[in-house]
Amino acid sequence: MRNLLFSVCMAALGLSVAGTVRADVKLPAVIDSHMVLQRDRPLPIWGWADPGEEVTVTLDSQKASTKADDRGQWKVTLKPVQADGKKHTMTIVGKNKIVLEDLLIGEVWLGSGQSNMQWSINQSQRKKEYTAAADKPLVRLFNVPLVQNSTPAKDVKAKWAVCSPKNVGSFSAVLYHFGVRLQNELDVPVGLINASWGGSRIEPWLVEEKSSGGMYNGMIAPVHPFALRGFTWYQGESNVGEGMKYRDKMDTLIKGWRRVWGADLSFYQVQIAPFSGYGADKLPPLWEAQVAALKIPGTGMVVCTDLVDNVKDIHPSNKQPYGERLALWALAKDYGKKDLVYSGPLYKGIKVEGAKIRVSFAHVGGGLQARGGKALSEFEIAGTDAKFVAAEATIDGSTVVVQAQGVAEPTQVRYGWRNTANPNLMNKEGLPASPFRSLDWQGGTAE
Repeated sequence: MRNLLFSVCMAALGLSVAGTVRADVKLPAVIDSHMVLQRDRPLPIWGWADPGEEVTVTLDSQKASTKADDRGQWKVTLKPVQADGKKHTMTIVGKNKIVLEDLLIGEVWLGSGQSNMQWSINQSQRKKEYTAAADKPLVRLFNVPLVQNSTPAKDVKAKWAVCSPKNVGSFSAVLYHFGVRLQNELDVPVGLINASWGGSRIEPWLVEEKSSGGMYNGMIAPVHPFALRGFTWYQGESNVGEGMKYRDKMDTLIKGWRRVWGADLSFYQVQIAPFSGYGADKLPPLWEAQVAALKIPGTGMVVCTDLVDNVKDIHPSNKQPYGERLALWALAKDYGKKDLVYSGPLYKGIKVEGAKIRVSFAHVGGGLQARGGKALSEFEIAGTDAKFVAAEATIDGSTVVVQAQGVAEPTQVRYGWRNTANPNLMNKEGLPASPFRSLDWQGGTAE
């Protein structure tokens, strides 16, 4: 009987102790050693603990405390900090103590999209060269795994890594080259978060998307609200054929991501490349939709019609200029490099001058030129019958004059308006003009 009583008492005591055991304070994967903290912006730090547990976060001289809510979630927001070239330590103390080391302060960008953004350094044309040169301790990489979720996920299985030849191979080539250019130009640390999935449409990346999948839920939500400077985006191949509907979806995507981050963060996209595998005339209307997205404030777009080495391959092999052209937009718009030419020519309007049409452009830079010094190509003109014919095009200052024999009363012009276009108009800085059509053009200029 005594043994039974002793056993019962010990069991009760065990239950009592077990009932008071508290869970360790935990952090999301994106808040970890080796991360880069976004300079000059408030810094949300969040995680989980027992409901009501007090949590204190310390970074240098800053200290912020809070209590976990009824669901065990907590968040503090540290004041903005400046880049100083030093390594920092952060401590998070609740029941337990977490120490995060080797933290840098600089610039943080998130890159997303489909296969051309996911395309890794290992898949690149010059992978050996890029890998050998990847010893870059001021560049930090965070590779979000491929995860779909029906509701916003709280966390992912990933870790921040110091960029090196050992780990750069699996990282997005476009995002890597973007980050390296920024780091070289700004001389501050750069953190890069890659959340891209080959073959994905735009819809699963939308905040409100309810259909099965949910790449926003599985890959973007878990890193929110980590402080960022902005987003880069390379997607659209899987939405070719939608025309201006894609512009509306871009609007939803950009506004949704900005809303959940609580700021009008910069958003720079890559216009998809010419490719022979689309249905007839399906690609140019999507180009127009991408240019139309430039009407959204704080956006930019890279044109890459000159970077295609094989129109039968949807994946251009050399991603370095894509990333570096994205960096031009950021350097000019986010970092005050006001004299930097960051865009190729974008269509503004036409003026009919007898049998000729004069086309004007934004972003002419130091002037217009034809790539390789050849005659301008891919210009077409139409008269009142709306039938397009190949046209002769000549540069006249910051405009292009277009005409064709047999078209005495021209009404419209278009440029590079086919799936496999190889147009050659660019500015003196070597940035190509986007394809366009003058009739009912919906595009923006991001001026």
